Amino acid sequence: MQQLVATMQPQAEAWSAEEVLRWAFAEFGSGLAIASAFGAEGMVMIDLAAKIRPDSRVFTLDTDFLFPETYALMERIEARYRIRVERVRAGVTPEEQTRQHGPHLWKTNPDLCCQMRKVEPLRLKLAELQAYATAIRRDQTPARASAQKIEWDQRFSIVKVNPLADWSSDDVWDYIRAHHLEYNPLHDQHYPSIGCTHCTRAVLPGEEPRAGRWAGLEKTECGLHERRPTAALIPEAELAKAAVAGQVDPEGGG
Repeated sequence: MQQLVATMQPQAEAWSAEEVLRWAFAEFGSGLAIASAFGAEGMVMIDLAAKIRPDSRVFTLDTDFLFPETYALMERIEARYRIRVERVRAGVTPEEQTRQHGPHLWKTNPDLCCQMRKVEPLRLKLAELQAYATAIRRDQTPARASAQKIEWDQRFSIVKVNPLADWSSDDVWDYIRAHHLEYNPLHDQHYPSIGCTHCTRAVLPGEEPRAGRWAGLEKTECGLHERRPTAALIPEAELAKAAVAGQVDPEGGG
């Protein structure tokens, strides 16, 4: 797979988002899934994918701490595109997390919280796939600045496809308006980037678009798109639990 990526990567940089997705679906079929946090970019990705492959797979990392507006948006997307969003949860429930680490892990050790509720569940999910597509853009964070449209994800040992890598925020919103797409109403309340309720606030005038994520902390990424190897932050016993329980939620997944 790494050789395939090395061969296709230079060509893909000249492709449109649609062309990247068409190649990915042709190459991997149902072995490709779209990872979505249901932000504005995610709405574009899901719409593009639906036009190419209506039965495309979409999954989300349901941390159990998402905004009600995000959960409601998922349901509207499922109805609009007639899909079932695969909800991937951590093997540790919020209650177990509180018992083990205290009531505010997202404050005392936000990296560990993200590792438990996002990074490790993603690792387990990707083990089922040949490739995954994301909606990240290069201009979002320094960690994403070097993202290629087709790349080898060294961290998770899988092909990673980023069709919107060279899009701007204006490109995203122009597409949403032109195609009358659903989107999270929190975007209209000064939430350009939306994550968990505990770690997301509205952005104030003059702040950077991601200033509302982990405000007051020297943290800009949850760890999903970092290039460094996954840190061993979770005790082995908890990883064992995640391997058993951190799968698609049977009521919401597919």
